[in-house]
Amino acid sequence: MVRPSIFLAAAAVAVPLAMTAAGAAQAADTSYPLSLDNCGREISFDSPPQRVVSLGQAGTEMLYALGLGDKVVGTAVWFNPVLDRFEKINQQVERLADNDPSFESVVAKRPELVTSQFEWHVGPQGIVGTREQFAELGISTYILPTDCVGKDNTTGGDGTRNVQVTTDLIHRTVGELARIFDVPEAGDEVIADLKTRERDARQQVERIELDQDVSAVVWFSSAEMDIDPYVAGQNGAPAYMLKQLGIRNVIDSNEEWPTVGWETIAQKNPTIIVIARMDRRRFPADDYKRKLEFLKTDPVTRHMDAVQQDRIVIMDAHAMQPTLRLVNGLETLADAVESYELSK
Repeated sequence: MVRPSIFLAAAAVAVPLAMTAAGAAQAADTSYPLSLDNCGREISFDSPPQRVVSLGQAGTEMLYALGLGDKVVGTAVWFNPVLDRFEKINQQVERLADNDPSFESVVAKRPELVTSQFEWHVGPQGIVGTREQFAELGISTYILPTDCVGKDNTTGGDGTRNVQVTTDLIHRTVGELARIFDVPEAGDEVIADLKTRERDARQQVERIELDQDVSAVVWFSSAEMDIDPYVAGQNGAPAYMLKQLGIRNVIDSNEEWPTVGWETIAQKNPTIIVIARMDRRRFPADDYKRKLEFLKTDPVTRHMDAVQQDRIVIMDAHAMQPTLRLVNGLETLADAVESYELSK
C-alpha cells in the first residue's frame, strides 16, 4: 500500500468574502443529472446531496465557504483550527477523527457523498475505504482534483507532481463542488475573492522590485528532529506561491514533499526559510517552535544566511497545500518579503 509519509502517522486566518460577483454574469443553475470526471472516475448526481462527510480540512472549508455547512454531517483530517468565520457552523458538525477515521464511522453518518482531500484516504487503496466499497453502499465519492490532476499518487511518499499545481485547480475544485450542490453563485463569489486577493499579493511584491536572486526553502515537518526534513518540491502549492512572487525554490524535486538533507540545503543557502505552523502533532517538528530552535542551534543550519538574518517566515501549514488558504500563504509571504527589504 502506498501511503504518504508526511501525513502518514496521523493546517487560521479569517478573511470575509468580498462579494465581488456583483455585476458579474448570473451563474447558471445546475442541470441534473450531473456527470463529472473525478480523478479518472465518472461520478453522477440526480440531485444535490443532502448529507456529506468531508475527509480533509481543505474540502471541509470549501463546503463551509459555499454555505453548505448544514449539509456536512461529519469531518476528519485536520491540521489547524477551522477558519474563524466558520467556527460557529463547525461546532455543529461532528468531528469523526482528527486524523484518519474508520470506514464504519463514516458510513454510520449515512452520507450520500463522501469528499476526500487526499486520494490515499478514498482511492484505489484508500486507507479509510475504496471508492468501490462506498459505492456498494450507495455512497458517492468525490476526491478533490487538487490531489490527482497532474499528480501521481502511486510513486510513494506523498506522491509526485509532474505538473505545477495552480490556483486555477483550486478554483476548478470550488466550482465543481458548487455545481454538485447547485450553488453556482456562491462558487463564483468564492473564486472571485480568491482571484482578487492573489492579484493584490502579487502586485504588492511587484512594487518592491525584488532582487532576482532571492530564493527560499519551505519546511513542512520532519519525522525526527535530527533527520532530513520534508521540504516543498518544485510543483506543489508552496512552489506556486514562490513563483508568483518571483522567488526561486532551491528544491527541484518533482516529489510533493521530498526529504532533503540540511547539508544540501545549507549549500544552496536560501535567502528565506518558510516553516509550517500546525496544531497537528504527528512528528516532533510539527511544532514550529521546535523548528525554530533547531534552525538556530544546529551546527549546520545556524550558519545559513536566512537564520543569521532572521528571515524565517512562519506560515499556516494548510496554506502550504492546494486549499483556500493558499492565498493566505501568498499574503503572509508577500508581507514578509516586503519587510525584509530584498529589493534590487
